[in-house]
Amino acid sequence: MGLFGTSGIRGPVGEVVTGELALSVGRAVATGDVDRIVVGRDPRESGEWLLEAASAGARECGADVLDAGLVATPTLARAVGREGADAGIVVTASHNPPEDNGLKLWNPSGQAFDAAQAERIESRIEAGEFELGGWDDGGERTVLEDAKDRHVEELVEAVGGPGSLEGLSVVVDLGNGAGGVTVTALERLGCDVEAMNAEPDGSFPNRPSEPTAENCEALCERVAETDADLGIAHDGDADRMMAVDERGRFVPKDVLLALFAREAAREGTRVAVPVDTSLVVEDELAKIGASVTHTKVGDVHVAERATEPDVVFGGEPSGAWIWPDETLCPDGPLAACKLAATVTKTPLSERVDGVVSPHLRRDNIETEHKAAVMERVAATVPETYPDADLLTIDGVRVGFEDGWFLLRASGTQPLVRLTAESREEERAEELREIALELVEEAQRSV
Repeated sequence: MGLFGTSGIRGPVGEVVTGELALSVGRAVATGDVDRIVVGRDPRESGEWLLEAASAGARECGADVLDAGLVATPTLARAVGREGADAGIVVTASHNPPEDNGLKLWNPSGQAFDAAQAERIESRIEAGEFELGGWDDGGERTVLEDAKDRHVEELVEAVGGPGSLEGLSVVVDLGNGAGGVTVTALERLGCDVEAMNAEPDGSFPNRPSEPTAENCEALCERVAETDADLGIAHDGDADRMMAVDERGRFVPKDVLLALFAREAAREGTRVAVPVDTSLVVEDELAKIGASVTHTKVGDVHVAERATEPDVVFGGEPSGAWIWPDETLCPDGPLAACKLAATVTKTPLSERVDGVVSPHLRRDNIETEHKAAVMERVAATVPETYPDADLLTIDGVRVGFEDGWFLLRASGTQPLVRLTAESREEERAEELREIALELVEEAQRSV
């Protein structure tokens, strides 16, 4: 079936994501030794009935449902373990457009279902193997009223307690999503907070849900024209967070990852990042004797690696940030609070300007034979570059002393994605050309 992508199930409502699918997911999650499930959703209108369907499926198989309602994804993920539940289901398409929706599944640890767990759920759905209950043994539904309050309490304690950020001015662009806990937490920390696009609305009328530089132009302008110390932006379910410095500049994604990584790491520790992450993270960590460990692309894979004892932080340039001592879920509100705490010590612009970014190149190569092309590339590279540092956990990453390139098949489109980087601009372009030639040669042979 191929239901699960790198971050749960997502797709157009009525085509990929239907009430029937949500019912089946609820049934599949509740089948087995599962007694309690926490459920919730982002502001998309379709989320109301999709959540009802998923809840009905879970209850039909005997599981009690704790309904947190409209909440941020990290709010729900944290609640699973806290409430003694066996699993969590959040109905969200995260940063996708409003016509999409999806379902993401959570463990009590706060970690999303891994590949093996997702495969079991998918197999149950495909085979229709559900443990349906009888007329008198269905699960109960209870409203979970304090999930947001408990999340806020945890955020405040994570960065120093009430009033610890007194005097800081922050503009928060919620993007009409579910991340209101960020505003509440920052206010309790003592910040002067201005909220933009604060009314939850799953049609995302004021800006697209994904917090990119282009989509955050209004936030940049607002921070620049005020005396704010920081700008924060979330996506629809607030698992992502991006930032704007006090001068109104959107902080580049890889630079923000490098800043978070260096703040969290210490000598001898590691930071989990996907294979397409810039060298800027390695360079910043090297200054303090720390290092990176590469994973497949996707916050699920980053979270898995973050369970290892010497991994103190995990992140993706997309805006997913994981502090394993707090939770294994990407927690945008936690990232916002932690960044605010660092800004009280040093202005964000000063920290950003202190980071030297290498030269990065990205391309998308269209091909209807992406799997075959990548097989050919994987077979060719070891012979062509026997002395290179090869990593094949997700595509083919070829590392040299002065740079690297990565070729990997898109998970959703007929594309091979190319990333090349070097600390020298000319070498970055040379690596890009080498990678392009590898793909073109593979296409000819296919």
